[in-house]
Amino acid sequence: MRSGLRREIWGYSLTVPAAALTILATIAIIAFLTWKGLSLFLVHKVPLSNVFSTAWHPERPAAEGGPQVGILNFFYGSVVVSVLATLLSTPFGVAVAVFISEIAPKVGQRVLQPVIELLAGIPSVVYGWIGLSVLVPFIRNHLGGTGFSLLAGVLVLSVMILPTITSVATDSLRSLSHILRETAYALGATRWQMIRLVLLPAARTGILTGVVLALARAFGEALAVQMVIGNIPNTPTSLLIPIITLTSGITMYMGNTVQGSLWNDALWFMGLILLVTSFFFIILVRYVGKWGVAK
Repeated sequence: MRSGLRREIWGYSLTVPAAALTILATIAIIAFLTWKGLSLFLVHKVPLSNVFSTAWHPERPAAEGGPQVGILNFFYGSVVVSVLATLLSTPFGVAVAVFISEIAPKVGQRVLQPVIELLAGIPSVVYGWIGLSVLVPFIRNHLGGTGFSLLAGVLVLSVMILPTITSVATDSLRSLSHILRETAYALGATRWQMIRLVLLPAARTGILTGVVLALARAFGEALAVQMVIGNIPNTPTSLLIPIITLTSGITMYMGNTVQGSLWNDALWFMGLILLVTSFFFIILVRYVGKWGVAK
């Protein structure tokens, strides 16, 4: 009895400080990022119309109208490249998940599952380097332009997030009761009818969760995207124009700014936007889960 009490005390003494440290670290990060991001308005007195615009001239002298730190093209670039990559990757991810769990489970488990896990473990810089070495020249030679483009970013990101969608969708399909399959067969359904009309609707909550997680990863990716999109603050009106994202803008410009300058605080505000967007994705994943339970 004393031994059990001693283990319980040891358990509390280890887990409670760890939990408290995690909470404090999270609060500190949020507070610091909020303070640095809002300095753009509180210290530099930059109007909202300047920040929420598409004009990006952070070093323009006062004689020419002063600096402009519009972040909308950065935000538009992040949204467009992430959404398009997710839309492209989702059908392939779900199809691979169906093949692994329903069509050829043995082959899928022995061959495809390790391949998906390998893709998930490849560093983002490798994806970016392959895109820079292969994809960008291909686009330049066959479609025109410099090759650094929204299309290159979409294709690289779609491959990067494919393992996330595939893994979550596979787990969702495998978690379904065999009663669903047996009942569908008993009613005369073919394999494809069973998959399309029974399994996929039953697993839609898990699949949607995987899609949201993939979208969140795509939105937060920096290095691989930065290497192939051109990093020019254009409005993404075409697949073949170079663009920039919030993450690539931060990684590109932060080393060239002075701490506390308007340009520096504008980048911190971009980081705050990324943090708020991450919270949005967390809430969305929770909502999708609750919606699935309610259904």
